[in-house]
Amino acid sequence: MFSFGLLLLQAAGGAASNPVLNFLPIILIFGIFYFLLMRPMQKQRKDQQQLLANLQNGQVVVTSGGIIGTVIALTADTVTVRVKPDNIKLQIQRSAVSGLAPEETK
Repeated sequence: MFSFGLLLLQAAGGAASNPVLNFLPIILIFGIFYFLLMRPMQKQRKDQQQLLANLQNGQVVVTSGGIIGTVIALTADTVTVRVKPDNIKLQIQRSAVSGLAPEETK
C-alpha cells in the first residue's frame, strides 16, 4: 500500500515517472488472476480429457447427471453404461462422464 501511495503522489506532483511503474498494478492483477483462476481451470480440463481418453470396460463412472454405472462398451463418441439394480443399459456421450465413482459405491 505504501508504494502505491508513493506512485500516486508522484503522478499527482507532475514528476516524470516510469511508464512501466504505471502499469505494474495492472500486470500484477493479471498475474494473480492467471495463477488463481485460469491455470487451475486448464489443469482440470486436461485431467478430464485424459480421463475420457483412458476409459475402459468395467470401470464404474459417474455422469454429469449423477448416474453411477459400469462401462460395458466404448465408441469414439459414446459410452454404454449398465446401471444397477435392473441392469439398464444407457448410451451416453463421452463428454457426459464427469469422473470415476468413489470406492464406496463400487
